[in-house]
Amino acid sequence: MTTQTGKQSITFEKPPWIISSGCVAGTKEAEGPIGHEIDLVGEDDNFGCDIWEEAESTLQKEALTIALGKAGLKAEELRYLFAGDLLGQSMATSFGLQQFDLPLFGLYGACSTAGESLALAAMTVSAGYANLAGAVTSSHFASAEKQFRFPLEYANQRPLCTTWTVTGAGAFVLGRDRYKTENRCKSGLEKEECTKTQGVQQKECKGEACCDVCITGITPGKIVDYGVRDSMNMGAAMAPAAAACIAAHLEDFSRSPSYYDKIITGDLGAVGREILIELLQQKNIDIGSCHTDCGLEIFDNERQGTGSGGSGCGCAAVTMSAHFLPMMRRGELKRVLFVPTGALLSKISFNEGENVPGIAHAVVLEVLENR
Repeated sequence: MTTQTGKQSITFEKPPWIISSGCVAGTKEAEGPIGHEIDLVGEDDNFGCDIWEEAESTLQKEALTIALGKAGLKAEELRYLFAGDLLGQSMATSFGLQQFDLPLFGLYGACSTAGESLALAAMTVSAGYANLAGAVTSSHFASAEKQFRFPLEYANQRPLCTTWTVTGAGAFVLGRDRYKTENRCKSGLEKEECTKTQGVQQKECKGEACCDVCITGITPGKIVDYGVRDSMNMGAAMAPAAAACIAAHLEDFSRSPSYYDKIITGDLGAVGREILIELLQQKNIDIGSCHTDCGLEIFDNERQGTGSGGSGCGCAAVTMSAHFLPMMRRGELKRVLFVPTGALLSKISFNEGENVPGIAHAVVLEVLENR
C-alpha cells in the first residue's frame, strides 16, 4: 500500500496516523522558549539516577510511557519499537526500553534518528506489518559531551558555532487507524487534560476541535560529505545533507517550498541554517520564509548561552512532540516537512582525523480530516 515516488521517496497510500506523542527534557530545556510545552521535566538532569547514561535511559522510558498513557494504550499493544540514541551500542535505548518487552529495531542515524525512526515505523504500519508501532529517541548533554568531546570537569570554552546537546527524549505512537475512545479526543488525550498538555489556549477543547495528523510520505536521505572536520561545528557538517534531502524531496514530489506551512530541520542551529539557505538558493530553491530549525526553537541562544543552538537526537524529537505537533493538532499548521539531521562521526573517526559526513531524513506530516 505504498508508492515509490521519484528517485528516493515514498508516498503512503494508507498514511499512518500519529496517535500520540510524549516528551521529557532537562532543566535547561525547560527554561527555553518551549519549556512550558514539554510533558515532563526532571528536577535535575540526573533524573534520579547515579550516572548520565542511566539518566538518558530513563528519558526514553518516561517518554514512551507518556505517549502510551495519552493514547490509553498498554505497551503490549505495540507490535514493534524503532528507537536509537547517540551512545555506543545504543545503550540508552537498550537499557531504557528493555522493560517494555517489545520487538526492537535499534537505530543509529545520529541526530537524524527522530526522522529515521518515524520513517521506518511509518513504512511498517502503512504496509500492514503492524497496527501500532512506536518511534523513540533521546540524547543527554552530559553523556554526549563525555563520549564525543570533553569531560564536563574540563570546563573548556565552547566556540560560538557549537551547538548544545539537548537533554531530552521524544516518543511517538503510529497507528493504521485513528484511535478513539468515548472519553478521549482525537489527539488521544483525556478531554480535561487536553488544554494543559497540548497547549490549547483561550478556548475549550471539545475533542472534535483537535485535528488528526498523519505521515503521508518520506524521503530517506543520502550520506553527504563536504569535508568538514570540525566536530564543534555540527551545523556546517549537517547542512549539506539537509539541503540535498530537501531538494530531492521537492523534486520527487514535484512540489515547491510553498506547499508547506513549515519546513523544519532538526538541529542545524544558526550557523547550519545560514549554510542550508545558501546551498538551496544555489539550486534556485528558496525556503527562507517557511524554514525553521528545532535547534533554534528549543533554546534562546543569547539568553541561555547555547552558542549556535540545540542539537542531539532529543532536539528534534522533543521540539516536534512538544511544540509543532500540538500546533498541527490545533489546526495552526496543515503541512509540515520534518527533516531531522545527523552528523555521522564517532569518537574513533574524529580522533583518526576523518571527515564528518552528514545525513538527513524528510518526513511529511499533514492534517487530513476527511480520510
